[in-house]
Amino acid sequence: MTLRREAFLGHVKERGKYDSTEEAERAALVVLALLGAHLVGDVRAQLAARLPEAFALILLNPLQSAEPLTPERFVRATAAWIEGATEQTAAWDVGAVLSTVADAAGEDLMGRILLQLPADYDLLFGRPRPT
Repeated sequence: MTLRREAFLGHVKERGKYDSTEEAERAALVVLALLGAHLVGDVRAQLAARLPEAFALILLNPLQSAEPLTPERFVRATAAWIEGATEQTAAWDVGAVLSTVADAAGEDLMGRILLQLPADYDLLFGRPRPT
């Protein structure tokens, strides 16, 4: 089921403790653009189908990445794309957005998403894998 834009941003805003919906949207746009560069094929298309249209388009037309980013580099890249962000605030942004994405994706799709990503992305999504 596709989340409505207001619901998606409401979850991101709440989890990120943002003062405005605009802050939540800014974080969502950057994080989804970076995430889209790491996902391919049906997995990316299926995730996009569960997101509001504007965010699905960002995921489907991602920023270009020459290589998969480690979780640490993903956070650093997020900080670089958000004006005034630090690595600490970017980590917060990533967690707020990706935990909302994980809820929208559901367990089965999340498992397939994590298979396409470098190790330890499960922590960015707030879904630590059992060891």
